[in-house]
Amino acid sequence: MATPTQEPGSDPAVSPAIYLVPAGTEPEAAAVPAPASPGDGQPPGDPPRLELVAPDPDPEGLPVRRPIVPVPIQPGNLRGTIRYQAALRSYQTAFHLLRIPYYVLLYLWYSARGVLRLTGRLFRWWHWPEGWMLESVAVAAGRPGHREAIQAHTEGKKTRAARGRIIVLLATVAAAVIATATLLLPAWVWPMVGVVAVFVLAEHGKPRGVPVIRRAVVPAALQPPTAETITSALASIGITAITKAVDSGEGLRFLTDPHRDGDGWRTDIDLPPGVTAGMIIQRREQLSAALRRPLSAVWPEGVREEHEGRLVLWIGYQDLSKTRPKPWPLTKTGTTDVLGALPFGHDPRGRLVSVPMFELNWLIGASPGQGKTNAVRVLALGAALDPLCDLWIHEHAGKGDLEPLAQVSDRYVSGLDDESVEYTLDSVRLLYDELQRRSRIWKTLTREQKPDGKLTRELAEQYDMPPIVCVIDECQVAFGHPEYGPEIAELLGHVVRLGRAYGLIVVLSTQRPDKTAIPTNISGNILMRFCLKVPGHVENDMILGTSAHANGYRATVFRARTDAGLGWLKGESDPAVVRTDYLDLPAAHRIAARARVLRAAAGRITGYAAGHHDEEARNFLADVLTVFGSDDKLWASTIAGRLADRIPEAYADVTPVAVSSQLRNLGVEIKNVREPGEQPQRGCERSAVRAAAAGQ
Repeated sequence: MATPTQEPGSDPAVSPAIYLVPAGTEPEAAAVPAPASPGDGQPPGDPPRLELVAPDPDPEGLPVRRPIVPVPIQPGNLRGTIRYQAALRSYQTAFHLLRIPYYVLLYLWYSARGVLRLTGRLFRWWHWPEGWMLESVAVAAGRPGHREAIQAHTEGKKTRAARGRIIVLLATVAAAVIATATLLLPAWVWPMVGVVAVFVLAEHGKPRGVPVIRRAVVPAALQPPTAETITSALASIGITAITKAVDSGEGLRFLTDPHRDGDGWRTDIDLPPGVTAGMIIQRREQLSAALRRPLSAVWPEGVREEHEGRLVLWIGYQDLSKTRPKPWPLTKTGTTDVLGALPFGHDPRGRLVSVPMFELNWLIGASPGQGKTNAVRVLALGAALDPLCDLWIHEHAGKGDLEPLAQVSDRYVSGLDDESVEYTLDSVRLLYDELQRRSRIWKTLTREQKPDGKLTRELAEQYDMPPIVCVIDECQVAFGHPEYGPEIAELLGHVVRLGRAYGLIVVLSTQRPDKTAIPTNISGNILMRFCLKVPGHVENDMILGTSAHANGYRATVFRARTDAGLGWLKGESDPAVVRTDYLDLPAAHRIAARARVLRAAAGRITGYAAGHHDEEARNFLADVLTVFGSDDKLWASTIAGRLADRIPEAYADVTPVAVSSQLRNLGVEIKNVREPGEQPQRGCERSAVRAAAAGQ
């Protein structure tokens, strides 16, 4: 699987990114690291034990050292620890604040009972019931015990008299102390004394073993997993070697005790000889049942760089669908490099997953409505934020799901009619011709010009060989066309096999993954695969490769709608589960608009985008100035409303957020402004818009 690495320039407290990359390559990090997101789901119960423990010595017999800095406050965990504790303590505070009136009444009741109980104890101590018992026993003995009875009676009278004097003395001293304190102590002390007295008396008056204030978080609901519970669970999933090791008393070798890792717990285990991590992955359903955890919260994975028997088991606090999705790191700012890595999503542990594009082609498959088009949208928008990259978009669902990218695409078509498929065929022919052209240029380059034998940004700019990302959404429409399909399949097969070295990247997606939807001469040469929810194992293996379902990489177990966006991502390493970052159409429009500004600054608006005449191609600042009227300051919401009213053909669906984002990208300061007679809200001043327009 992918190896966690820290992004350059990122906050060390942010969870590290994961790069899924081909062997022997070093991806470049996305320009902007993922911002930290507040967690929304702390587990019930006490915070789990966090310190790493390695109980066994290493094979050389040397003791294993604990980390000097405790795990919870290490740079990579500090922010998560603070977030976890803050969320837990704030919940406990709110829980108890609501119950303060009840607690006051309960303490007063228990303190009254405490007064009665202490009075009863004092009376019993003065009465000396032990003496009465001795006297009663002596009387019951008859004449032989007469003398002892007299002695017990006399001793009882003396004891009660002495204890009575002690009580009177103490009461007199207490009365004197209270009288003196009343004269000397300020009035504000007495409430404190009363509170202390109530707490003390309530402690004597409450039922034994029952706390007055109950816990806000019940620990029994979700206890941190222990080595014992994990061992028991692994022994029950039907692997003979593990069962024998546990029954013999040898057990499993835990390299680390279960400890907090993100929004869950992690432990590293060396499995018994002959048992591989893949065998555990195949039985993930049985393991989750044995652990009594949701299936989407149990994620075993191997560590092949160590050995096949090394298992990393991560157990989430809760069902993955109940966790708050993390934002795409480039939603508001940042650029990318298609020759490096693009942010794609997050794994179940909340770590950023960045994926490579260069020298790779993509195949994305899913049942309808499971997040396939969103995954394509994330990849395409990531490519759009690299001004050097050319985008060719072919969306054959005809719904306009990729329409925001029209403003930055060299080629764009949306539809499933014959004309749209013919347009795709023209694109494939152009792509094939581009492959031939680049091959001829490549032959003329010297070894010094291409020291690594790969396309670089310098070569791409110097010899007009920019990376081209060709997206064909619902590719089964193109490949299945009776007239154009065979030629599309043949030419695209050549591009997929040979074009990757020249920066030609093909992204295919389909909701019908079978051999007719994706010709085998193409699917067999695609390395990057992303499989979301599919109905059966045949479709699963069509996307992820033969035997993927049998090996435990099962997109069939994802729940329809509930797990939308969750899929198995496979490169050259083992598949890994990733939830793509969700980008709806308004967000896609804003990001594409920002990408257009970047491309305009770089002089890279060409092809279809150059003739794209819609609201993004208008002079936005000029339009905003027209709605100011006589006002000097306007809220973003007011600007959006006036634009929609006065220029509906261009701004019918514009939102205040889009207005703020567009103005900010154009150099207008967005701040709190006050409209006449109203409270301050986010907006701008007319002078700032006029200054930005003058500088265009």
